[in-house]
Amino acid sequence: MSNPPAQSQPYPGREDQLQPPADHGERSYRGAERLAGKKAVVTGADSGIGRAVALAFAREGADVLISYLEEDDDAKETARLVEEAGQQAVLVPGDLADPAHCRAVIERAKESFGRIDVLVNNAAFQMSREDIVDIPDDEWDRTFQVNITAMFHLCKAAVPLMQAGGSIINTASIQEDQPSPHLLPYAATKAAILSFTGNLAKMLGPRGIRVNCVAPGPIWTPLIPATLPEEMVEGFGSDTPLGRVGQPAEVAPAYVLLASDEASYMSGANVPVTGGKPII
Repeated sequence: MSNPPAQSQPYPGREDQLQPPADHGERSYRGAERLAGKKAVVTGADSGIGRAVALAFAREGADVLISYLEEDDDAKETARLVEEAGQQAVLVPGDLADPAHCRAVIERAKESFGRIDVLVNNAAFQMSREDIVDIPDDEWDRTFQVNITAMFHLCKAAVPLMQAGGSIINTASIQEDQPSPHLLPYAATKAAILSFTGNLAKMLGPRGIRVNCVAPGPIWTPLIPATLPEEMVEGFGSDTPLGRVGQPAEVAPAYVLLASDEASYMSGANVPVTGGKPII
């Protein structure tokens, strides 16, 4: 697609207001039973990268629990795509900033699936602020609660339900490596996710549970016009070597690889999907 025009949305953003619409792989993704029989939990799965991952997982043969904040219409569309692929979709709305809700998400997966084979920690919060004095205290706290603290509570609850061969995949960001000043709290959480992922991979390795992360670059999702100024949205992604914004459908295959048995010796890895911006 061409680079997006200036636009804005109320937080947390909606897919049906995104111009042009994002591509989640609805018409392009073809599964090959790489995740046949697996049970997956995907947070932030109502839209954006989360929806693309849920769609790809389902077309690869996995049942998917769709964790999301409050965007019911978007979440129902993700569930429709999962069910259209012949897989079970479980919708669980709620705020992952609440540790009790994190535990409730995993409990629902236990009730619905009996186990968890893949946990994708993808939900995230960000806001753009030009100066540190402009960042409200509660906004700083929420960014950490949603982006990294929730990851801890979800992993802590999920690991007892995972067997050898299980996979945890965390969504990091190019912001971990090339932080933007206007995204100070968000970038800090993404750097923390990188450390958390590597350390947890060491901790869970003896149990045969793999832990990796994916680091997307500029990807076209509702979070962009819902959290960035219009002037930053216009041409978003044009500064990459590939010269354009990325689509959620272009990120999802990295998650499929890390969730699959093909990645049986990949743990502690960070997979960049950045349009050519290097993470070295």
